[in-house]
Amino acid sequence: MWWIYALLSAFFAALVAVFAKIGIKGVDSDLATAIRTVIILLIAWSIAFFKGSVPQLPGLSKTNWIFLILSGCATGLSWVFYFRALQLGEVAKVAPIDKLSVALAILISVIFLGETLTWKAALGAGMIIVGTFVLIFAK
Repeated sequence: MWWIYALLSAFFAALVAVFAKIGIKGVDSDLATAIRTVIILLIAWSIAFFKGSVPQLPGLSKTNWIFLILSGCATGLSWVFYFRALQLGEVAKVAPIDKLSVALAILISVIFLGETLTWKAALGAGMIIVGTFVLIFAK
């Protein structure tokens, strides 16, 4: 079942790039990111309330809070740079380069989380890295 959510994530991430490219025309990319963040905030909290997850808040550990805050900071910075890249570049180049994050996530998960690096994951990450360089440097 996890792969269905992953495919839905990829589909909506693709829509983000296309919708954002249209939406940021003539708008400061930081303002566009702020507007998008408010919408995400409303959707995320609506889902948490609807699912009844909010009462779990007091039970979160210090570690939960620290790493959720760090994750939020990383997300925010990712969005700021992504929107600026979309404003300056083509979706067909920016979106795939942004997906270098997949290869980086694999590498970081092996180093810091002790996850196993399978040959399939290594090959896939390598292909993403090569593809990224092709998009950046090929003329």
